Amino acid sequence: MEIFTFTLQYPDFLFPGKTQYSDAPKPENLSISRTMNSINPFSWLRTARAIRKAKIDLIVIKFWIPLMAPCLGTIARLCRRKGIRVVSILDNVIPHEPHFWDKWLIRYFIRSVDRFVAMSESVKEDCLKFLPASRKDCVALTVHPLYDNFGEVVPKNEARQFLNLPQDKTILLFFGFIRDYKGLDLLMKAYAKVLHSSIHPFTHSPLLVVAGEFYNNGAQYSELEKELQLEGKIAWRTDFIPDDKVRYYFSAADLIVQPYKSATQSGVTQIAYHFERPMLVTNVGGLAEIVPDGKVGYVCEVNEESVAHALADFASMDRKEREDKFGKNIQNEKQKYAWSNMTKLITEY
Repeated sequence: MEIFTFTLQYPDFLFPGKTQYSDAPKPENLSISRTMNSINPFSWLRTARAIRKAKIDLIVIKFWIPLMAPCLGTIARLCRRKGIRVVSILDNVIPHEPHFWDKWLIRYFIRSVDRFVAMSESVKEDCLKFLPASRKDCVALTVHPLYDNFGEVVPKNEARQFLNLPQDKTILLFFGFIRDYKGLDLLMKAYAKVLHSSIHPFTHSPLLVVAGEFYNNGAQYSELEKELQLEGKIAWRTDFIPDDKVRYYFSAADLIVQPYKSATQSGVTQIAYHFERPMLVTNVGGLAEIVPDGKVGYVCEVNEESVAHALADFASMDRKEREDKFGKNIQNEKQKYAWSNMTKLITEY
């Protein structure tokens, strides 16, 4: 197996984070070539030439945003001309934050690929919008397998000690890049309702941990924190979270919170399953498809009252009650997300 990856994914002026590079060591026993620059067509030609020279008969391409369509679509087209089959794994088709040029770019990429594996029903439906009726059967559906590359669970007390988080609180974890559609503002308002309400007694008072880089204006959340009187009630960890630290955050958490305003699917859900943590998601996109309400967590409507009710319910239970309600169900549900399910769809094409 050969992996061809980027020398540059995003031009600096389009990249909202602090860095798009990892300083983690290269994985062992993998052949990785850094050949692609998303905005340099000459690199696309070089990559296609290298793929053909390696005598590869099947290419698997991840697609997530239209910006990558010219690069990935051109490489796919050049390789297909030489009889190489192309399969694309679709995280998203239509982006969460759309632009007027998206449809043209998406159409260019979709027409470059032989077969698609969509990560949720909504992504599949979006893909079908760009295909003629004669190609409707080239889109397969599977849920993303577990993200099991972050290591094993760390004992909760050790994880909290490592992250300097309190041992006696219910930790609510909002994890991942912070963008408007992910609903951190909605979560903060719901969280404030819970803290300022006397309706539910807390066995362990909750603490919201926000772990991930700001991909939009972080100042708005600082202002909202003051407005909602949440100073000292949120642990902000807004630097880039390297892969080797991810397991500590999920191991330290009691509930993984995804209050998204729009979504197709989310890798955070599959990380939560790997670490066997209950989840709160909103009823958007494909999230509710893979988080059975009341069994492995909560499915809420996209409003602060619904989210607050679920947070309060969770915070009112002790740890044994949570384990009894969610623990075994999570272990059973995660069995659906074996890697063999997706690899079979790809390799049997």
